[in-house]
Amino acid sequence: MSFSVSNRRSSQKSAGVFAKLTAAAAISCTLIGPVPLYAQAPPQMAPAARGLPPEPVPNYTQPLYLRPSAADFARERTDYPNPLAPYRPAKVPPANFANSLQLDNLVKNGRIYLSLGDAVLLALQNNYDIAIQRLNLDIADTDLLRARAGSQLLGVPSGLVTGTQGGTTATVSSVGGGPGGTSAAAGGAAAGSSGLLLSTNGAGPTPENMDPSLTGLIEFNHMIQPELSPIFSGGLPSVTQNTNTYNFTYNQGFITGTAMQVVFNNNRQTTDNLFSFYSPSLESTFTFTLTQHLLQGFGWGINGRFIVQAKNDRRIADSAFRSQLLYTVNQVENIYWGLVSAYEDVQSKQRALNQSTALEKDDEKQLQIGTMAPLDVVNARSGESSDQQALIQAENQLEYQQLLMKQAIARNLDDPALYNAPVIPTDRVSLEETPEERMSADELVREADANSPAVEQAILTLRNDEITLKGAKNGLLPTFDVSAFYGATGLGGAVSPSCPIALKEFGESPSECAIFGTTGYDTAFHNLFNSTGPNKGVEFNMNIPIRNRPAQAEEARSQIEYRQEEMRLQQLYMQIRMNVISEQYALTNDRAAVTAAEANQKYNQQSLDADIKKLHLGAATTADVLEQQRALAGSDATLIAARARYATDRAALEQTVASTLDRYGISIVDAATGQVSTPPVIPGIEPARAEPEVTEPTQKQQLQKQEQQPQPQPQPQEPQG
Repeated sequence: MSFSVSNRRSSQKSAGVFAKLTAAAAISCTLIGPVPLYAQAPPQMAPAARGLPPEPVPNYTQPLYLRPSAADFARERTDYPNPLAPYRPAKVPPANFANSLQLDNLVKNGRIYLSLGDAVLLALQNNYDIAIQRLNLDIADTDLLRARAGSQLLGVPSGLVTGTQGGTTATVSSVGGGPGGTSAAAGGAAAGSSGLLLSTNGAGPTPENMDPSLTGLIEFNHMIQPELSPIFSGGLPSVTQNTNTYNFTYNQGFITGTAMQVVFNNNRQTTDNLFSFYSPSLESTFTFTLTQHLLQGFGWGINGRFIVQAKNDRRIADSAFRSQLLYTVNQVENIYWGLVSAYEDVQSKQRALNQSTALEKDDEKQLQIGTMAPLDVVNARSGESSDQQALIQAENQLEYQQLLMKQAIARNLDDPALYNAPVIPTDRVSLEETPEERMSADELVREADANSPAVEQAILTLRNDEITLKGAKNGLLPTFDVSAFYGATGLGGAVSPSCPIALKEFGESPSECAIFGTTGYDTAFHNLFNSTGPNKGVEFNMNIPIRNRPAQAEEARSQIEYRQEEMRLQQLYMQIRMNVISEQYALTNDRAAVTAAEANQKYNQQSLDADIKKLHLGAATTADVLEQQRALAGSDATLIAARARYATDRAALEQTVASTLDRYGISIVDAATGQVSTPPVIPGIEPARAEPEVTEPTQKQQLQKQEQQPQPQPQPQEPQG
């Protein structure tokens, strides 16, 4: 149901009546029901009743919202001093595909000696996942700029970017950083007002367009109109008419739910029609209209809700960027420890091959002097071949791990010097006890709840759902608007030369044309504001949906979605608790596994040395030595895997507690701007011991060289008499 009431004569009291009606509407809103208005701070969710913290406590001191930026996309391009600035495209810096100078400086003598701190630094500078997520901060700024104009939000990507390969290898088992995706996270800022079809995000009345708009129409028209009956043209067979039109309209909305419109139209017309007393004739009209929503769409809380939501989305984008840093740094650590494991595995396989080669040569010498059976030599050669195969596999795995490391810390691998340079890790994990191992599980859980980006995003999402709920409640109300307007019409022009002829045709004296007078445009414009031809009034417009079922369904659905987000937040707290406790247990078990593996490796090394001595004394066989060599190789592999598992699980626990950035001294603001120049100081690592490096040419090339050399054949020995 809709109706409109207009009063076009009560002009003197229009402003007063308009103010009184606005106040009366506020009282009527109270009588009809609570009109949901969103204040500066949303109502609290009574977190104490649910055991939830009222505010997220981020683990950084300076919010990214205040980060310096070369191009602040949340700030409009003003028209001063350049009036064309608002109409020119934004200056978005081109994508950078070049590696940082730090990476080029690490290439020395055809090799890359890489520490874990350097790997993290290069990832902050070059990693594509971080670079892509960094642009989401600017995307969130553009949504804030839209919201300030009253436009609906497009949404902000808030999921993790997981394009970097690696982090989980056959040697290293790592805990992932969460689900992938670049466009949406569960309940995150990615749900734009027209994005997710199954969400009521953006429900409620559409705010007024707060960006002023000026519409102009300038037209020059020349028309010759043939007349069917010369009676209407004073006997002319056709009428020639020239019309100049100058129309302008100014529209602007305000955050209070007020719309203003100013219309200024002008018309100048010349004609040879004998019945037109003015030629040229001047006509000017002016209308000023002010419309206020009194029920649906009333107040700055409803019309400014998208601005508050855009700010929350910007904070969610900041939190998502912090989550991306935690995830990518953890991923780089996993790749680095995978590289360390592959490098140590090659060294272990090389030592095993050296031992089996030495054993095979000793057996050949003993075979030549008749103290060794030919079968033992064949067994030794079989063991050497197996070790050669294991070394080739380890070298292939190392080359692949080196490639994974390069693609994680570089943007461009087209340089042959960089692509072919072997990466030599210079750091090893230390078994120094970390703060997370000394803290109790409850302390770790509290720290994770306070620092977790996922918790922060979930709480901010709840706030956005509150805004959506308030908009949906306001959408239940009828539409009731009041408008006050003032308008006028001014006429002017010069007496047409055909006026005496027209009066003579009607039997009047041609001298009476003087009563029309001649006026200019200034007179017509002045008459717009001196009440010569006023048009004033107040108008009421109401639209009452009788059944209102769509609005009811939308409001109910928004409440249900809000309850779902409350449950997801509580579920998230429970998941964090379980993950923290599980990873703390895993870290304790990993430390014990490393200690046991070290003891087992020492035992097998001493046993091998003893068996070799026994073999020289004739107290052991080649089979015994080969068996002990396999046991030593197995213990080496177990120790390498145990150390890598301890390192990756320790990094995973730091990621879950969200303490990685603080412990490493990584500035989020510097990472957001891409200006990171100092390698982070990473605790819990130590320099690698001086061991023979994996040199080039590879073992595969050495094997080809050995195959080209003639192998000595065993000679049968005559039995001793």
